[in-house]
Amino acid sequence: MKKWGYDLKVSTNIKNLSLREYLSKHLLIPKHLIFSLRKDHRVTVNNKYIPMNFTVKDGDQLRIVFIESDFHLPVQNILPDNHKIINILFENEDILVVNKMAGIKTHPNQPNESGTLLNFCENYLNKENKHAYMIHRLDQETSGAIIVGKNPAVVPILVRLIKDKIIHRTYLTWVEGIFQNKSDNINLPIGFDQNDKRKRKINGTSSQKALTRYEVLKERNNCSLVEVQLQTGRTHQIRVHMKAMNHPIIGDPLYNPESISPKMLLHSWKLKLIFPYYMITKVLESPVNDYFKNM
Repeated sequence: MKKWGYDLKVSTNIKNLSLREYLSKHLLIPKHLIFSLRKDHRVTVNNKYIPMNFTVKDGDQLRIVFIESDFHLPVQNILPDNHKIINILFENEDILVVNKMAGIKTHPNQPNESGTLLNFCENYLNKENKHAYMIHRLDQETSGAIIVGKNPAVVPILVRLIKDKIIHRTYLTWVEGIFQNKSDNINLPIGFDQNDKRKRKINGTSSQKALTRYEVLKERNNCSLVEVQLQTGRTHQIRVHMKAMNHPIIGDPLYNPESISPKMLLHSWKLKLIFPYYMITKVLESPVNDYFKNM
């Protein structure tokens, strides 16, 4: 049976914080995992088991141990594929950050599917008897930095950090036209496009709030290089919002099919990564490809 252990030092400015509150609010551990940890006494403070309602304080030594049965899918059954070598931007015991190539899918959608980024990561990690775990996704034609988990214990934490926008992602994109406002927020709800199940649209079916922040970095030949930050995480959000502003992304096959560029010029550029449990921050940058620079 596999185990994943973490040795941490408690760091909190809040007095009278219980162990349960620290695990939940500071480490973002889900309730069902806290229940399992408590039931099996797999959390110790200063090498001793204490009840979850007991207080922790700054400097206390915390030991947390997860086991396979804590997780519904301790292994995600992704087929290894050795047809492409992944470009690793960062790696530690828990996390891979990979520079995804444009044109490949993030993850398989069908049993026994291969040829996706996660298949290539699975092949790489199998060499050290580890597995790839999906954390988030990039559209098939989008390139750049993407996080892959190396064990199930970090998955819910990373997913929560991304959902709550604690992990920040910054994109670069070349779009058509010159902006009147060189920086602004786009606040337009996005829903399903009833006429094309592949697409999303402004005020479409089941629309949800979508907020995008952009800043123009460069203008050339009636095109603009734009830095984009997402405040929400809707499917195709940058692509739909740029289209709605009459500045579609160059090479976007869905929202700008008339574009003559063979590749979509959207790149996951910078990543403010937070390490689960340790909550240490690291900023990573994914270099853009030559076709992006040559625009």
